[in-house]
Amino acid sequence: MESTTRIFKALSEPIRLRIVNLLLRGERCVCDLMEVLTMPQSTISRHLAYMKNAGLVKGRRRGVWMYYRLAVGNSGLHEKLLTILASWLPQTVEAKSDLKRLASLLRHKDSSSCQTNYPEKEL
Repeated sequence: MESTTRIFKALSEPIRLRIVNLLLRGERCVCDLMEVLTMPQSTISRHLAYMKNAGLVKGRRRGVWMYYRLAVGNSGLHEKLLTILASWLPQTVEAKSDLKRLASLLRHKDSSSCQTNYPEKEL
């Protein structure tokens, strides 16, 4: 019951649902999340840490950059929730706007930003 409670608490904040929506499209650097969500690094990192503690995301360090992706569910509930969120979230106004900003960011992103060839370290 404890892990179920942690998952629901981690999904109870609108910003965390927006982060999930962006991570449903693949791994993202914290700098990308900051840009799309127009929030400071400390805010994004705090929410990602909460989600990581709940088992929803995994992080890896690549040089000075942190990348996050959705964690593979360790329970049927986890997997079903991600499936539901993947079909529901993109229909929301906020998610549509976030996805447009993400697409624009990725089209115009400087290849030298947060994509340098540093060694990777799973966290």
